[in-house]
Amino acid sequence: MSSQVLLYVDGACKNNPGPGGWAAVLRCGEHTKELVGGADHTTNNRMELQAVIEGLKALKKRSVVRLVTDSQYVIQMLKGARAKANQDLVEEMRQLAGQHQVQAQWVKGHNGHELNELAD
Repeated sequence: MSSQVLLYVDGACKNNPGPGGWAAVLRCGEHTKELVGGADHTTNNRMELQAVIEGLKALKKRSVVRLVTDSQYVIQMLKGARAKANQDLVEEMRQLAGQHQVQAQWVKGHNGHELNELAD
């Protein structure tokens, strides 16, 4: 494992459920890649999970990943908490995370973290 990647993610939803969006910002050395997407009818937790999934899918090789999120839900699901909902996305996220060395870090949202603000 040679690549060290920062992965900042965020997801949101209006009216929960309702229209939502997700973003992932990857940084490896001097290279930065931004990914975005959304869904017409979703929840904020689904968008948070989708951001992680899409960020991990974008990696071309096994990497050391520092995943930074303002979602306690994502952190708990990565740690193996029982998913009462969103089992499909939780399972996919866990499977993708297992292909890398992922260390999750929680940050307070809207608190001046440059790449977290960008993902937001």
